[in-house]
Amino acid sequence: MEFWNNTLEEIKAGKKLCLLVVFESLGSSPGRQGFKMLVSEDGELQGSIGGGFMEHKLVELSKSLLEKEAFLPFIKRQIHRSDAPKNRSGMICSGEQSIGFYGLSPSDLSWIEKTIAVTDASGKGVLKFAPSGIQFYPNDRIENKANFQFSGEKEWLYQEQPGLKNTVYIIGGGHVGLALSQTMNTLGFLVKICDDRENLNTMERNEFAHEKKTIAYEAVDQWVEEGNNAYIVLMSFGYRKDELILQRLLGKKFKYFGVMGSAEKMKSLLSNLEKQGYSSADLKKLNTPIGLPIHSKTPEEIAISIAAEIIKTKNTT
Repeated sequence: MEFWNNTLEEIKAGKKLCLLVVFESLGSSPGRQGFKMLVSEDGELQGSIGGGFMEHKLVELSKSLLEKEAFLPFIKRQIHRSDAPKNRSGMICSGEQSIGFYGLSPSDLSWIEKTIAVTDASGKGVLKFAPSGIQFYPNDRIENKANFQFSGEKEWLYQEQPGLKNTVYIIGGGHVGLALSQTMNTLGFLVKICDDRENLNTMERNEFAHEKKTIAYEAVDQWVEEGNNAYIVLMSFGYRKDELILQRLLGKKFKYFGVMGSAEKMKSLLSNLEKQGYSSADLKKLNTPIGLPIHSKTPEEIAISIAAEIIKTKNTT
């Protein structure tokens, strides 16, 4: 949101601006899909498209574009390999990225203001980048946070949902839930946490969650929203509660579903659920034992291991 607020202020101040957006990122590319950078005519920079020599080169290109009266949107492909026959970025990390270039003017104020409003409210709507320009469509939806379609140098469409944030649902508000709330908040996730215990001190101390709820676990499926941006972390107090929650959530669509518990406990629990008729395919999607195996002991260390597993899922699937 800070990026778009700054963009809005720069346009209102009468500055000529070049907006760079990473439409697509493949392999080991330093600039990931959705990365943005703003270059102003006075040389000020905001954001990043991946850094390094490539970014410096494209910033200089942007400055030269701003010396013109205006320019049409275009895409520049960058290949991070020294043996690439063309479009070499000057980097050797072996990935690729496609970057869109747009000149911004007062005519862009409308969609920028709508984007800021949606982001503030964690609302819905789609921002679309095409050769004809940039527009915001409040009633449109896409399945993922962003997607890119390329048919030619003059025919492409990049779409993203600016108000759709990666959301972690933490079911269980104990000490690990508190530590994980802090870690995931720092990583930029929307953090929602619930527990079925009233007046739980760790819930009361939790200043990091954006939403805290005391709910009956029988209704947990009404609290959690499905989607490719939803990450579920189950760490309730007890075997039976874990089973109840899994009965409510198994088979739903989530980006990540992790369950905290010992290997022996989870083996017994999953076997029992399979006997109840839950599909082995859904059970195999569960990440358990939860977190990366870094021999974590404390709540803070466990939170780091879970967060790392979530980030790995987010960035590789």
